[in-house]
Amino acid sequence: MDFTPGTTVSLTITKVPVAEGHKKTLARLMRMQPDIQRGLTRVAKRRQHKNREQQRGGRIWTSRIRATKLVRVATGESFTLFVSPQIVSDLQAVASYVQSK
Repeated sequence: MDFTPGTTVSLTITKVPVAEGHKKTLARLMRMQPDIQRGLTRVAKRRQHKNREQQRGGRIWTSRIRATKLVRVATGESFTLFVSPQIVSDLQAVASYVQSK
């Protein structure tokens, strides 16, 4: 596949990678969508208010809630993103697992 910087591309996952690094790369690319970023920001702000604070050893200790995952790397999942020069190498690394529309 040819990923030209400055274009918008729609991708569909055709096969879930076995290697953990490729799964993480696909998840990171999926999180670059503007609507997913808005959702992550909204959930992070809500999560800040739910952290449990307690006294532990004479100091305030904060038990933080785990981050919510809004993307899922699975066969058939589609996403659209703007191709910048910084992510071209990531897209080429996972090109065998995605199909361009």
